[in-house]
Amino acid sequence: MSDVRQSFRDYQAKHFLWEVSENGRVGTIRLNRPERKNPLTFESYAELRDLVRDLAYASDIRAIVLTGAGGNFSSGGDVFEIIEPLTKMAMPDLLAFTRMTGDLVKAMKKCPQPIVASVDGICAGAGAILAMASDLRLATPEAKTAFLFTRVGLAGADMGACGILPRIIGQGRAAELLFTGRSMTADEGHAWGFFNAIHAADALEIEALKLAHSLADGPWFAHTMTKTMLNQEWAMGLDEMIESEAQAQAICMATKDFRRAFEAFAAKRKPAFEGN
Repeated sequence: MSDVRQSFRDYQAKHFLWEVSENGRVGTIRLNRPERKNPLTFESYAELRDLVRDLAYASDIRAIVLTGAGGNFSSGGDVFEIIEPLTKMAMPDLLAFTRMTGDLVKAMKKCPQPIVASVDGICAGAGAILAMASDLRLATPEAKTAFLFTRVGLAGADMGACGILPRIIGQGRAAELLFTGRSMTADEGHAWGFFNAIHAADALEIEALKLAHSLADGPWFAHTMTKTMLNQEWAMGLDEMIESEAQAQAICMATKDFRRAFEAFAAKRKPAFEGN
């Protein structure tokens, strides 16, 4: 059987920028329509979904940074390239679209690599969902995050927001943001646990890459297991949680990385993890 794993160093993105670090371990997805504050289109949604799905087979990428160009993260779905066409669609096509956007969130949650969102400026609508669906989030003081769906006559229940956001910031805070569509400031987001840290604009991407590299250079197989358990255990009872984590930890204990870490500790040196 041929090896299904592949390198993503030379992947050519069509609807955003894809950049790979010099050592090949960290991939950066950069939404790149700065003149419009990086809105999403039907095509960019689909390509993002496909890339993140395929990263499950990456032989090189161990962590991902998700960011936007030009001082903004993303303004969400493009008004004239998504919103206007949606107003003219019949129900089957509307459902196909909402399922496709939901598939992007599912792909982000299921891909083994930790995703670090680097959020500056406007982070609205579907852009806020992309930040929410990431595993870790860093922001600038200027970041403004808004789940705008009710502002355009839609439910706050979009792409998993009613299930995921309360788990991050709490039911009451999530309800306020999803009902009102108001912007959450960076300070609120940090205090509420949405953002892991706040950095100045000129340091944000440096810090996001530093965090991604620390994950990629660490016990990255174990990190993939941690991400899997964080997502799977939402719907489990206590007995299922304990048993699932027992199995996950036993798998990690069977890896060579576990022995490498012990041997490095015994020798008083830093371990070199290889993901096996």
